[in-house]
Amino acid sequence: MKKYLVIALGLAFAMLAVDALIQAKPASKAPIYDAVKEFSPYFIEKRFGGLRIMSKTNSEFKEQPNNMDVFHRFESLEKAWGKKHLKIDEQTLLIQDKSGKVIKKLPLKGSENTLFIHSYYGI
Repeated sequence: MKKYLVIALGLAFAMLAVDALIQAKPASKAPIYDAVKEFSPYFIEKRFGGLRIMSKTNSEFKEQPNNMDVFHRFESLEKAWGKKHLKIDEQTLLIQDKSGKVIKKLPLKGSENTLFIHSYYGI
């Protein structure tokens, strides 16, 4: 009976570890993400104690969420930025600055990129 208890506890901890790994995994990205990422004000900085979210436009902005939440928080910041600064006009992605002026036009080639923009940024 004790033998089965040890095996059951081992399996339970393994399942919890796999679940934590799946939850901490960031969303998969489409090829257009690399082009849009250049204009996003947020980036992840590696530091001795882990990862930190920084802003290119605001030197005061520094967030240090725990390692399990850092990618989820980064994605939520990017999504909020994308809702304000990204627009789709037919098959073209328009990237705007703070004043609403278009700074870059990216063609959306293929349905993968269009679906990614709709699902990730919510536009």
